[in-house]
Amino acid sequence: MSDLNQVGEQDNWTCWLCDQPVDPDASVNSDLGPSVDSYDSTRVKKGKPYVERLAHRMCNTMKGKNKPVAPWSKDIFVVDPTPLVEVVERLDRKGGREVVARCPDLKDAQEASEWLLDRLSRLAPKVNFTTELNPGGGQYMLVLRVN
Repeated sequence: MSDLNQVGEQDNWTCWLCDQPVDPDASVNSDLGPSVDSYDSTRVKKGKPYVERLAHRMCNTMKGKNKPVAPWSKDIFVVDPTPLVEVVERLDRKGGREVVARCPDLKDAQEASEWLLDRLSRLAPKVNFTTELNPGGGQYMLVLRVN
């Protein structure tokens, strides 16, 4: 196990769930204070690395009550986006690929792809993802693949 400062520096003091900054000087008892979230320990049994990530205390606590949600950016144009946490966990567990959103044109699909890979580098840093942009029906499918 790492200490809070090591995990904070590893994650650039950004909450893995909401992707917002975490104040390293905030009280650990504050809702927006830093906390270490341990990724499912069953991963170790399956030979996958144990992961600790930085989260706001409130985000970490709410994750125990509700399924965690990592929102898609409001700055990209996607239709029918897949819940990121669920698709990441599923692809990490089973491998393969999955359509995660539709985009109206190639430019939007490229922007969404870049944003998605950047976001996933913080959401699941130990998993190697790639994206594909597949045209069809006058739109582009954004496909996420685990390598």
